[in-house]
Amino acid sequence: MVIRLPVKEDMNEVQLNQIRMAIFGEINQRISVATKLPDLIGQITYMAQSALKASASSVLLLDEKTQELYFEVAEGTVGNKLKQIRMSAQSGIAGWVVRNGRPLIVNDVTKDERFYQTVDKNTGFTTKSIMAVPLIVNRKFVGVIEVINKIDGTDFKDSDLEVITPVASIAAIAIENTKLHEEVTDGYKTTIKALAATIDAKDPYTRGHSQRVMEYALIGAYSLGLPQDDLEAIEYGGILHDTGKIGIPDKILNKPGPLDQDEWKIMRKHPGIGASIIKDISFLDKARELVLHHHERFDGKGYPDKLASQQISIGARLISVADTFDTITTTRSYRAALTRKQAIDELLRCSGTQFCPTAVHAFIAGLY
Repeated sequence: MVIRLPVKEDMNEVQLNQIRMAIFGEINQRISVATKLPDLIGQITYMAQSALKASASSVLLLDEKTQELYFEVAEGTVGNKLKQIRMSAQSGIAGWVVRNGRPLIVNDVTKDERFYQTVDKNTGFTTKSIMAVPLIVNRKFVGVIEVINKIDGTDFKDSDLEVITPVASIAAIAIENTKLHEEVTDGYKTTIKALAATIDAKDPYTRGHSQRVMEYALIGAYSLGLPQDDLEAIEYGGILHDTGKIGIPDKILNKPGPLDQDEWKIMRKHPGIGASIIKDISFLDKARELVLHHHERFDGKGYPDKLASQQISIGARLISVADTFDTITTTRSYRAALTRKQAIDELLRCSGTQFCPTAVHAFIAGLY
């Protein structure tokens, strides 16, 4: 749903509040499903543009290190060009808003010396009027939201500002929270990759294996067009799939040859050990299932639960293909690596028995 509400200069406070509440409700609904910062800002920016019937809008964020403003999201005909531009916080109308912490309406930019003409020159866009509002959280400046050129050619008015200012406050809080969430998530990923590297390092032949399995599994996932939450689970599940090997004796992991029956009984415990290690980490709930089931077989002869076909999640089926492909294309002490073509032939040969045909074909399609 797109909000298209007329904002008029002669509106009373009740009417303005109705518009604000409609926008707030829509923003809250969209914030709940936007997991990435550009998605979140894009939703907010487009709604502001639509509500005020403007031809373009953008959000500039402040790079605290360089003290430059950059276009995180830009709606309109030249949005992609704007994303390539950075400018000093000392420049332009947005820079003025940053320095003064106050909103600004300029209805004829040709008569305002603060206007940064370079942006229009570089994009070919013609700015006639602009309304810029600061994004501030706890006295910390986050960025600026800009709405540009009313579609009908009229001026921006104080009533427009009364609608967009509280929206900017909500946007600033949402942006800051999303940035913090992404920083925490990045920290998790760094820790997880370090853990996976530690496991891989136990065997000189498996260095980098977990990273490659993750990348190969995601190739298949992207080919299938899986949703974002599945992609994230596969990313974590792929990198962590062998975590349980931390509980397997080195003499088994590093044995220079095939394992005997008793050794295989011990080795087959590693999916369960890995799932147990991460069971109390809530954001890894979906990944935990992939770790547990990445050695299940499509024909039901795998382990630990002897699941078959659709009983196995698509993420685990993709990781199974990725794990095997990387293993057989890597040289081991007791055998040489297969070529890519030989490895693909092996996946196809075992498709429908060991491997899910859908996962095999998705991986091969993405690989090429």
